[in-house]
Amino acid sequence: MTLPLIVLVGPTATGKSGLAVDLALALGERGRPAEVVNADSMLVYRGMDIGTAKPTVGERRGVPHHLIDIADVAQRASVADFQRLARATIADLRARGVVPILVGGSALYTRAITDHFEFPASDDDVRARWEAELERVGAHALHARLAQLAPESAAAIEPGNGRRIVRALEVLELTGGHAPAIPEWTYELDEVHQFGLTLDRAELDRRIDLRVDQMWELGLVDEVRGLLDEGLRDGVTAIRAIGYRQVVAYLDGQITEDEARAEVQRATRRFFRRQLSWYRRDPRITWLDAASGTAVQDILTALDW
Repeated sequence: MTLPLIVLVGPTATGKSGLAVDLALALGERGRPAEVVNADSMLVYRGMDIGTAKPTVGERRGVPHHLIDIADVAQRASVADFQRLARATIADLRARGVVPILVGGSALYTRAITDHFEFPASDDDVRARWEAELERVGAHALHARLAQLAPESAAAIEPGNGRRIVRALEVLELTGGHAPAIPEWTYELDEVHQFGLTLDRAELDRRIDLRVDQMWELGLVDEVRGLLDEGLRDGVTAIRAIGYRQVVAYLDGQITEDEARAEVQRATRRFFRRQLSWYRRDPRITWLDAASGTAVQDILTALDW
């Protein structure tokens, strides 16, 4: 019998990380060992702790967490690599009789892991050329170019999302086409059970603003300053993380510190609305009220455990 893969999704600041630990401990008490598999692309980076709200060792409460702190900030992270690593980890846990709990806030990453999801061709030289063009003209100008070449793809990508624009242009050049949509709802893995956390939007806004304020108090600016010394600017992926790119802009003198903090709050709110929009399209997700206090029991009941 295949052990279930429990997937916890939903917008940032809804408490997914804490719920994952609570659930793992509850399963352990029932004689079903469980461990957490990270599906957040930024938690893989060593040293990116405060700005990613990475669970501390204490917050993990003895529950093993996988795919956290496995890369330097100068390394490039790709969805395809994450898919391979996560699926291998899930298979290993199941083989050892451990229930995997996959936790993520990006529909692209969680779906790449759980669903039938193939990646188009990639070429480092072609991508580097488009990244150089992005650096030269900016995301909005490059988005306009994509709109001329592939209007449907451009319509599905935000004009400020330079990374996705570059990827679309890379695929377009290599294959002659770029699919703007991710595949239909077809699981590649067996026994997937998805649960989404949701909260009142006003409460989510409040939590996000509070979280960003706490990040500043914990030393986010100093964290970013230290990561710049470790090659953060050389990283294609890490430096684009919300919180990090705004602090870099502040340290570079492009904006004030107050402007950086306010922009992190705005960017995070925009991001959670996009997250929720993506997840709401997936009919396979069972939605739970993050404020109810019954999420663990609701999941156990749904699993008939």
